[in-house]
Amino acid sequence: MTAPTTDRAEAPLGDGEPILSVRGLEKHFPIKGGGLIKRTVGAVRAVDGVDLDIHPGEVLGLVGESGCGKSTTGRAILNLQPATGGSVKFEGRELVGLNRTQMRPLRRDIQIVFQDPYASLNPRLPVFDIVAEPLIIHGLTKSNKELRERVRELVEQVGLNPEHTNRYPAEFSGGQRQRIGIARALALQPKLLILDEPVSALDVSIQAGVINLLEDLKNDLGLSYLFIAHDLSVVKHISDRVAVMYLGRIIEVAGRDELFDRPAHPYTQALLSAIPLPDPRRERERQRIIITGDVPSPANPPSGCKFRTRCQKFANVLSDSERQLCVEQEPALEDRGIGHLNRCHYAEALQVL
Repeated sequence: MTAPTTDRAEAPLGDGEPILSVRGLEKHFPIKGGGLIKRTVGAVRAVDGVDLDIHPGEVLGLVGESGCGKSTTGRAILNLQPATGGSVKFEGRELVGLNRTQMRPLRRDIQIVFQDPYASLNPRLPVFDIVAEPLIIHGLTKSNKELRERVRELVEQVGLNPEHTNRYPAEFSGGQRQRIGIARALALQPKLLILDEPVSALDVSIQAGVINLLEDLKNDLGLSYLFIAHDLSVVKHISDRVAVMYLGRIIEVAGRDELFDRPAHPYTQALLSAIPLPDPRRERERQRIIITGDVPSPANPPSGCKFRTRCQKFANVLSDSERQLCVEQEPALEDRGIGHLNRCHYAEALQVL
């Protein structure tokens, strides 16, 4: 497989077709105005042409600051929020444009674990009913005995006591609730899990246990993950490849070690420079890159390079003629000869201390 020549976020993991292929995915939310008679006067371009590939057995980390469109991307892939445009193919089948009835059989293969375990579980149902619900809806068990045994197996698989399935979500801790959400997602034996910041709402002491559980499940069940997060240390621990998102676009994609050791895009370099190091000497010596200004509005993004309004290289390094290219032309996401894909006219790999 060769490096793409079109504007796509694809970095080969190995031989074979991807299990999920996303091309030009868009999700725009209309802005209404005009007094009593509402009319569309603009759009918030939350997801603005995202391209991703996920291969069987791969964990792709999707990172970026809050509001960049990560969670909306995951929901658009699942058709929970219908896409405005683009293509999402799962094992070769197009998902964009499918209605709820057409999507139902595919729900068995693609599941999601939501960010907030306090809001994603029905507080009026005991754990048994929460985990059993997808099994009942899809008719995957033939008897009550088989249903009970399957729920017990799922609860044990995520590290919970099956004797507690008669309890309600409010009786569990945050980490335990997230494990219940994972058990519910695993009930249908999916091939792909979309993990929407699954540990960000948990205490740091609990996060490691949930991450280790996800790693074990991936290895034991052969799952693929789209792991959405803003915590770069968590992404580095679990991901095979990492895609960096800014203002609705993918701006860099690389293997985990390549991206963390040699980030090429100025935004990625700034993100990584903010990660604290446990070694005080290395912490004092390393290069700090400060991102100035506010994130532009996705309803009115800058022309050309979307990051140029906050880019230190644009402000302090480039000449006037070089800046003009950034203002007039948005860079494509492609391999510029430094080993991975990035969206910058003047990308330069940075060796991280």
